[in-house]
Amino acid sequence: MTRRLLIGAAAAILATAGIMPFAGLLRQQPSDSSIVSAANAADTAAPIYYQDPDGKPLYSLTPKKTKDGRDYRAIPAGADISFDEPEQPAEMTAAEPKTEPKAEHKGDRKIKYYRNPMGLPDTSPVPKKDSMGMDYIPVYEGDDSDDGSVRLSPGRIQRTGVRSEPAALRTIRTKVRAPGVIQLDERRVSVISMRSESFILKVANVTTGSHVVKGQPLMEIYSPAVATAAAEYLATITSKTTGGDQAYGRGSRQRLINLDVPEAAIAAIEKSRNVPTSVEWTAPRDGIVLERSAIEGMRVQPGGVLFRIADHSVMWALIDVAERDLGMISKGQWATVRARSFPGREFSGKVEVIYPEINKETRTARIRVELPNPDLALLHDMYVDAEIDTGTGEPVLTVPESAVMDTGSRQAVFVDKGQGRFEPREVKTGHRGSGYVEVRQGVADGEPVVVSANFLIDAESNLKAALKGFAEGAQQ
Repeated sequence: MTRRLLIGAAAAILATAGIMPFAGLLRQQPSDSSIVSAANAADTAAPIYYQDPDGKPLYSLTPKKTKDGRDYRAIPAGADISFDEPEQPAEMTAAEPKTEPKAEHKGDRKIKYYRNPMGLPDTSPVPKKDSMGMDYIPVYEGDDSDDGSVRLSPGRIQRTGVRSEPAALRTIRTKVRAPGVIQLDERRVSVISMRSESFILKVANVTTGSHVVKGQPLMEIYSPAVATAAAEYLATITSKTTGGDQAYGRGSRQRLINLDVPEAAIAAIEKSRNVPTSVEWTAPRDGIVLERSAIEGMRVQPGGVLFRIADHSVMWALIDVAERDLGMISKGQWATVRARSFPGREFSGKVEVIYPEINKETRTARIRVELPNPDLALLHDMYVDAEIDTGTGEPVLTVPESAVMDTGSRQAVFVDKGQGRFEPREVKTGHRGSGYVEVRQGVADGEPVVVSANFLIDAESNLKAALKGFAEGAQQ
């Protein structure tokens, strides 16, 4: 309130009270500043809220007492803490002539213009109020510098929760999760079939699903070709022949081997020196009987499959990995497989094969992980979930994921330059994992980047850019 307004208000009060003759004394007051000081002191003394007398974070807008009867402490406006930059009061009366706006200063900084407090694209070269009575916010030189940085006041930084963290070298551990299915190891499957026309005389008590061990009897067969080869071999080993005939004997034994006669049956012929009428066929490996086609008395043609046995001690996990994650996977990486039938149990193995094809319907690539299965818990065609550790183990420059603002085609961060200045900088990112993002270009090691409230800073920078354009247009 100016001096002329204060004197006029005081004179009006005295005239109403009927003591107009003392108006001359009013004009002889020591100074108008004392009246303003008294008014400010009265405003400052008026409490704006009440706080707990012990300093606890308990507040009230009206006088209040504690549980033990003590009064809350009154907090005047002057004692309240504010982080806002004080604004320069500049008032003009209607009686004073309008002059060119003078540059205002705060400390060593100069006020360039005033912007709308609600963020509207409206600026003014002089102080003013908006339609709701709020003062326009001053914009100082340097706040809208041409280097692209954004400047915020300490109060704005504290209220918005802006927090920075330096970029540092870290080891990123990225895990790719994908579903899969258990399959048999193709190298551990055996098929028992006849290589000559044969007849099955007897089948052992072995059925589909039975577990057999190597050398366990499966069936007895009669084969004319096997009997003829056995007789020839027996004739050669019982007669006293020359060295050339011994070579012929080795050939007859090889003929038995070519007919797939088990080694135990050949050893029995050599020991008994008799031609057997039937030959006992045994299991070639440990495993589970997947298929049994042998029936007593049946005639078997060459190539007919009688038994199929698979070793379950090692299984394959065929994992379908999304096409976007294929570039992070390589041979030798460790994978953890969890079967849905055994919650809480894990099976570990290495990536052995990456199949060179993409499923065009699902856009996935298939990889193979070998899993030890000593207790035969993993079964053929069982569904599993896999986690593949794609970490390289080498530290790379990283920043928190919250620091990167991704627009789809560009990625940027705000670098904290100190003193409330934040510089937007475009970066090139790499792998992600463990809450961090690899930065391959744009930020140096140790540079602090904003990790929280960066979108508010981005909005502030866009607003200041728009206001700067309006201000420059108004000045022109």
